[in-house]
Amino acid sequence: MSKVKFAIIGAGPTGLGAARRLQELGENNFFVFEAEKHIGGLSSSFVDAKGFTWDIGGHVQFSHYDYFDKTMVSLLPWLEHQRESWVWIKERFVPYPFQNNLRYLPKESMWKCLSGIIEVYKNQTSSSNSYKPKNFKEWIYATFGPGIAEEFMMPYNYKVWAYPPEDMNYVWIGERVAVTDLARATKNILFELDDLSWGPNNTFKFPEQGGTGAIWQSLAKVIGSDHFKMGQKLVSVDPKGKVLKFADGSSVHYEHLLSTIPLNELTKIVVGLDSSIVNESQKLLYSNSNVIGIGLKGKPTLGKKCWMYFPESNSPFYRATVFSNYSPKNVPNIQEHWSLMAEVSESQKKPVNQQTLVEDTIQGFLANKMIPSRLDIISTWTYRAKYGYPIPSVERDNILKKVTPSLDSLKVFSRGRFGAWKYEVSNQDHSFMQGVEWVNSICLDVPETTLRFASTANAMWGRAGE
Repeated sequence: MSKVKFAIIGAGPTGLGAARRLQELGENNFFVFEAEKHIGGLSSSFVDAKGFTWDIGGHVQFSHYDYFDKTMVSLLPWLEHQRESWVWIKERFVPYPFQNNLRYLPKESMWKCLSGIIEVYKNQTSSSNSYKPKNFKEWIYATFGPGIAEEFMMPYNYKVWAYPPEDMNYVWIGERVAVTDLARATKNILFELDDLSWGPNNTFKFPEQGGTGAIWQSLAKVIGSDHFKMGQKLVSVDPKGKVLKFADGSSVHYEHLLSTIPLNELTKIVVGLDSSIVNESQKLLYSNSNVIGIGLKGKPTLGKKCWMYFPESNSPFYRATVFSNYSPKNVPNIQEHWSLMAEVSESQKKPVNQQTLVEDTIQGFLANKMIPSRLDIISTWTYRAKYGYPIPSVERDNILKKVTPSLDSLKVFSRGRFGAWKYEVSNQDHSFMQGVEWVNSICLDVPETTLRFASTANAMWGRAGE
């Protein structure tokens, strides 16, 4: 049986962050075990048969950490963009954030939204301010009023998460949702002002070539291929004997273990873990992510738009990215081609017909005037991620308070987007730093911040999106 001091499960951003930090500290006795044949996890990229590059969703690069920034800059050439994000609603584009740009709506909808904000302010003035929403749905209505809730927030969030907002908590929100300012919203309407600069991603960076996956492939090269064991699916963790078993029959003895596989999957293979903890972890909710790439001939019909939100039911996707605008090298020839990438969520509460998904997406693009003609399509590409979004359900925090400490007590440390199951700290920068901070905690006895204190981790604005 082989031995390793540090065993890292998963070659996504978290695992790579841990590996790079170990290397910096002069520790070379580590291996990264990855079930797939490629690096990157959900941050991987692929090139289709026609030469179009695709990501697993609309990733853009941003950060809350100097350490992450310095690492990224050192890896490869970058392009920087001014964000143009829009909401397509009522057959028109409304700049994002929607709640600050109500002037673009038809007057009936505009008044419905504005009067709802006024209602919120009246309630705040007349109430004792002791009201606390029980779930995300109640938070939406209490924060935006019924107009914005019904026109945009409720239908859009169901399409994103694939669960009704009443099934979710709202502790994850932080910087991710712009709340409504009555004076600001009214001024924008009266003076016909655009309000476009909100958020951490008003500018963002993207790799010049190779998509998001190029970032993590480049970092893996820095770490060195001799530290990676690819195609190694973990099937058993014995924390008492400190032994890992893999699907190919091999075993490894470890001193320290970091797992980045989904928490609910990890608990099922930890030898000796109490069955009540395993059962609790199975209550964690998640959605599947379907990504549909449409390669097109001609010039973009959407200008410099980066991504667009689609709250209405006349399309299956909740977001579409003009992926050729991120980098000209995302298409075979930028003079002749452009590309759109759609995202469709899926769950037991929002099923998706896989047989018709591509056609449904094309029909949605045509119906919403995103592409001029079906004849312009020269390539289609699809990817289905079983684990797309870790849902911040109403029950999530109570589940994690039982499951995570139980694993920690066995020295089985679970971190990352699905390892920690905390959406509020699951972007690429957060995930990477969870790996870095885990190493710091083991090697330097420095407490982890990102996992433990999400609000602290998100206190500083970064420079781009998810």
